[in-house]
Amino acid sequence: MIKINSHEAKLKFSQLMTQIANGKEVIITRSGQDFAKIIPLKQVSHKRLAGQDIDTAWIADDFNSALPEELQKYFV
Repeated sequence: MIKINSHEAKLKFSQLMTQIANGKEVIITRSGQDFAKIIPLKQVSHKRLAGQDIDTAWIADDFNSALPEELQKYFV
């Protein structure tokens, strides 16, 4: 884990991003107090399959139809 003050973090942002990409966690401090923690996102460990989420959402039959007139006046 890396601990760095906010001013130094701003100056070394690119270097910090490289460290985070390599799995390091970074704590940003302000006035000597921990302020923020930056952690790397978890990598997707499985391949996405086409259609894996089928039947989890739907689109209404009137999706592309015009809005009612009382709403259309707000989009002019």
